[in-house]
Order: sequence, then C-alpha cells, then structure tokens
Amino acid sequence: MSSKVNLLICFFILHLCAAASVRERKIGIYEIKKGDFSVKVTNYGARIISVLLPDKDGKIGDVVLGYDTIKEYENDTSSFGAIVGRVANRIGGAQFTLNGTLYKLIANDGNNTLHGGPKGFSHVVWKVSKYEKDGSHPHITLTYHSADGEQGFPSDLLVSVTYGLKDPYKLSVVMKAKALNKATPVNLAQHTYWNIGGHTSGDILSNDIQIFASHITPVDQHLIPTGEFAPVKNMPYDFLKPRKVGSQINKLQNGYDINYALDISEKMKPVAIVYDKKSGRVMDLQASAPGVQFYTANSLIKKGKGGYVYQPHAALCLETQGFPDAVNHPNFPSTIVTPGKNYVHKMLYTFSITKY
Repeated sequence: MSSKVNLLICFFILHLCAAASVRERKIGIYEIKKGDFSVKVTNYGARIISVLLPDKDGKIGDVVLGYDTIKEYENDTSSFGAIVGRVANRIGGAQFTLNGTLYKLIANDGNNTLHGGPKGFSHVVWKVSKYEKDGSHPHITLTYHSADGEQGFPSDLLVSVTYGLKDPYKLSVVMKAKALNKATPVNLAQHTYWNIGGHTSGDILSNDIQIFASHITPVDQHLIPTGEFAPVKNMPYDFLKPRKVGSQINKLQNGYDINYALDISEKMKPVAIVYDKKSGRVMDLQASAPGVQFYTANSLIKKGKGGYVYQPHAALCLETQGFPDAVNHPNFPSTIVTPGKNYVHKMLYTFSITKY
C-alpha cells in the first residue's frame, strides 16, 4: 500500500475520531418524566434546568430558577442548577498543601477559589452515558473526565452524576468520583435554586424551613471558615424548629450563606424540610454529606425564564457538601479522595403537598 494511501486512511480515521469527539461534546437538553413529575437536565454543567410539579390545586409549576437558552447557561455566574466542583464552596487563599506539595489554584472569588475555579465542573460539557426518559425508573447519568492539573487540582478524576425519579415525587441525585493516580480533594455539590412556590412566585422569605443542624461553621469577612463550630441556639441561624426563612434575616448583613454541620453522622440523614403555604408544596431533603450550605440568593438580579427578572431572595439553595475549605482545616471532615477509595455523595428530594 502506498504512503499516499496510508496518509489518506490516517486522515480519514482522525476525521472520524474528531467527529465522534464533537458529537460527544454536543450540548443537549434531556427530560426524565414520571406521570406529572418532570425534570429537565442539560449536560452543560450537568445542570437541573427545570422541575415540574403539581401544587395543592393540581396546577403544574416549575420550581427551579433558570434560563431559556443554553447560551445563557454558558454565561451564567450563579451556578444555576449545576454540579459544582472539583471542590464546591471556597478554598481560602486559592491554595492548599497535600502530602507535602503546595497546590496553587486559580482564584475567582477575590483571593479565594470558589466552586472549583473559573472553569469548574459547572462550565464544562459532560458526556451522557445513560439515559432512560420514562418507564419504571427514569434516569440520566452524566460523566466527566477532569484532567490532572485542571484548575490547579492534582490527579485525573472520573466524575459522574445520576439523576433519577422514583414514586411518589422523589428525585435522587448520586454523585461519584474516582481519583486515578494521585490523592486529591473532592467535594461535589448540587446547586439548584429552589422556589417551591414556583420560579415566578416572588421571594422565599415566607417559606417555612427546618434545618437539622445545631451548629454552623462561622466564617470571616471573606466567607472563609475560621475552623470553629458555633451553636445556632439564640442566633438567626436557628432553624431546628420550623420557622419562616425571613423571620430573622434582617439581623444578618445580606442574608443566609453559611455551612451547617448536620447533626446525624449516618450515611443518609435528614437535612431540611421546606414548606410553601400558598402552593402547599413541601420539599424534604436527605443526604449523605456532613454539611449543607444554606444560601438565600442574597444579591441575585437575573433575567430568567420567560423574561421574568429574579430578585434577591427569589430562591434558596440547600447545597449538601463537605465543609468549605476543609483542605486547610484538619479538624474538619476530610474531603481527600485517594486512588482506590471512591467518593460517593447521595441526595434524595421528596416532594409532597399539604394544606395545613
């Protein structure tokens, strides 16, 4: 066979590989559905972009904030609906030391790294590896290969998230990660902005919330944990019994943006319950992570779905997670994953309706 023919064959193979790679990177929107319960996901950032549920009158509504177009998600700075990582939340000074090596990250929150850096997992295209739209177990699995050195983090890392629907009105989220060649910090979080009254229903300050945590991890002026634990008793952070989100929010400078240390150490534990009286919807969250970031969209001003403009406190986030800046606080639960020891983070949302 001539060298010219060989060259043509090689070029053809490379062209096919490139085309396949482009197809894998194609951004799409995928729906999983069970009766009148529907969730839409995009593989750009492995984001939840809508959750449709009935209210107490049977009216279907979308209970998550988002945009109309993929382009808007590409330009998003609020992590709407995304899987954030490799390390969610903040890393102080955009650096950490692991096994004697200092790793310098890319700062994107003042001098700190937030949600994995400027191109964290919320701004990459994930591969759709499994997808079943409906039937007895609707689900979608998205995967991503994070390279050694990406955004400054060590080790190649294989990451996946599976969204699945179960009866009645249950949404499961399972995040997994596997370090291939080095130890690395991993702390994935699901960053959906929830307004269970409906994404156009105004603020969430009248929602009742209960958070099953008696301590928070206090932060400095840059929202970096001090390493201490503080009881919530007699503080605006006390949601051990259900009360309105806005009942003491005026005692805080902007609103809630703090990590709670969950009380129970079991693998799956109660995290929070949210109730919206007007719609009758209830959201009950359980998870396997040790903490949850409670955030009330304090400075949010965004044009969202259908041109509706979201204002501060238009939603709340319950980001179950390892503790922020755990890589720099040895007294916090470790977020280090080593080859041979996989990372698993499970969440279960249960939606219901009540008229009490």
